[in-house]
Amino acid sequence: MDYFEMLSALELSLIGIAAATFIVQVLYYRITYLRPCRMAQSNDSSAGCAQPPLSVVIYSNNESANLRENLPLWLGQDYPQYEVIVINDGSTDESDDVLKLFENEYPNLYHTFIPQESRYLSRRKLSLTIGIKAAKHDILLFTEAACRPLSDRWLASMARNYTGKTDITLGFCAYRTHKGFFHKLVAYDNLLSGVQAISATLARRPYSGDGRNLSYRKALFYEHKGYSHSLGLHAGDDDLFVNEFATGENTRVEYSGDSITSVAPFDCFEAWREMKVSRAATRRYFKGDRTAFYRAERYSSAAFILSAVALILVGALAGNPVTVAAGFTLYFFLYVIKAVTLERLSALLQQHPSTAMLPLLEMAALFAGLYVGVYRLFDRRRAYTFTIGGK
Repeated sequence: MDYFEMLSALELSLIGIAAATFIVQVLYYRITYLRPCRMAQSNDSSAGCAQPPLSVVIYSNNESANLRENLPLWLGQDYPQYEVIVINDGSTDESDDVLKLFENEYPNLYHTFIPQESRYLSRRKLSLTIGIKAAKHDILLFTEAACRPLSDRWLASMARNYTGKTDITLGFCAYRTHKGFFHKLVAYDNLLSGVQAISATLARRPYSGDGRNLSYRKALFYEHKGYSHSLGLHAGDDDLFVNEFATGENTRVEYSGDSITSVAPFDCFEAWREMKVSRAATRRYFKGDRTAFYRAERYSSAAFILSAVALILVGALAGNPVTVAAGFTLYFFLYVIKAVTLERLSALLQQHPSTAMLPLLEMAALFAGLYVGVYRLFDRRRAYTFTIGGK
């Protein structure tokens, strides 16, 4: 029996879609996503050895436990001249006491308090603006109390990127390893989003940054009137700011092992959801088509998964092993290509999602994206801190 002659129009269409999206996915993973691995050595050698004075601004909100654990790592950096400024945003826990205790030991630590009753369209932007104004030095580095550097050379690795042309330096923040499928999903999502931002910057088309490991000049902040373009948005102090003012000439990216920070795991799914919703609400204001390229990867991935699964099911129902084999073969080879690519990126960026669970992670990420989109339709106000009248 000639099974090829038995192929229906539907099966031929599905094979065509699966094959086309297979090729698209291979190009994304082997060319775009592997760019950080290919350029790691050249990116490292092109950085200088500058050690200008630095100001580290740390945002904190009810993070006394994280401050106790992480502040010694920020304050113990192997760097000649820097200060650490902690912005305590309306905390009601023991944060203030912890900070005062550390200030007795570290003369380069300072902190300020934002009263809980302060009304502002974005408390985070208000906090960071106060921290920036308090900073003594031009080069600023930003992170959060829940984060920690993986090396005492973090400051040195980020600072070496500053030349006369550099205004912004992007870093990578890894999601700390934790048990459970949810945390593997977050790690997978964090790795992909980080790789996209790194790859785009290496291609001289920066479009986003992560406030958990980000640096820019105070002069750039003042030149563009700070966050005045996005005051109504809850988020945007990092990704939208970078999107607005980063160019291929003034932006560098640092992702050597010493430059990486890590963030504590989310307490629950709802916390991650709120972060994703906030990011999605902000990205609608991104300029140009810099995110369209990576949205296309997501759409092609969904199209491939659906067409490959449909091939297997249709082939099984029709009793045609050719169709079933085509679906399984394409899916298997793409899985191997993605797994190998992600393993290399994981080693480079010290972010380790479980590649053995890649098919499940891809499906979960697809449904999570759909869920966030639907959730936003019924909760638009979460793009803002509050509306007029406090409603």
